[in-house]
Amino acid sequence: MGRHSSTTPGYLNLYRTGELERRAAEAVERLSHCVMCAQACHVNRIRGELGFCRTGRLARVASVGRHFGEEDVLVGTGGSGTIFFSNCNLACAFCQNYDISACGAGQEVTGRKLAQMMLSLQAKGCHNINLVSPSHVVAQILEALVISAGEGLRLPLAYNTGGYDALPTLKLLDGVVDIYMPDFKFTDEDAAERFSSAPRYPTVARAAIREMHRQVGDLVADEHGVARRGLILRHLVMPGRLSDTREIMRFIAQDISPDTYVNVMGQYRPAHLADKYPQLNRPLSGSEYRKALKIAHDEGLRRTASR
Repeated sequence: MGRHSSTTPGYLNLYRTGELERRAAEAVERLSHCVMCAQACHVNRIRGELGFCRTGRLARVASVGRHFGEEDVLVGTGGSGTIFFSNCNLACAFCQNYDISACGAGQEVTGRKLAQMMLSLQAKGCHNINLVSPSHVVAQILEALVISAGEGLRLPLAYNTGGYDALPTLKLLDGVVDIYMPDFKFTDEDAAERFSSAPRYPTVARAAIREMHRQVGDLVADEHGVARRGLILRHLVMPGRLSDTREIMRFIAQDISPDTYVNVMGQYRPAHLADKYPQLNRPLSGSEYRKALKIAHDEGLRRTASR
């Protein structure tokens, strides 16, 4: 794995010049005709109108804490400082966290409260701030980051997303996010719309991943092997969908970089509404998962992990 000597997150430079505050204000203004994510609902969230993500002016947070179940390069010895945002801009029928993503478990938080959460995770010794399902709350995250950066936050920021991200929003995050962690599940548009309510998901995800890699490059780590900057690509292997796996691995190897850090995830199990779809209503087999790992290798990817 590459090594990176800098320990200063990019958002601190933007904070010092006032650019971070400017971007936060621009993001908040965009909530008035919301196109923050690829759902592009055009609702006025500032006035409390709710679109696909069912989130208004304030972000909702389901849980905050040190997390040791992420990739080793995120966890290190101190854990990943994880903030799980409620609701989602995807509606995956098989979601294992459906109580958070679909049922909205959690509480609304102000920018000040969200900033305090970030600072508390730093105080606990976490290696990074891991923002889970952030696509619909980028404006609120930027507001909180202005506060937390001014009060001593120095941890890398990780953007842990389902990959259904709008390019204009990602542009606001250029120089803000240190580690992008998109999941890329489908290359079949019909399947993505049917199972995740995500029109044009493959096209959107490819464009988003290209932009993420343009911003942060391949994953690099500090002298302890803990991620500091770069792209971590996650792929949840779906039962009966190894054709998606092959297309995704080929895209990453050929269009992004063969040195992309790719986590081939084998923990799929039926959850939430999966029983309504026979093709989803079974666990991933060991044979399928082994084939997925081989596909990643055969397509030329040199840095794969399994979880």
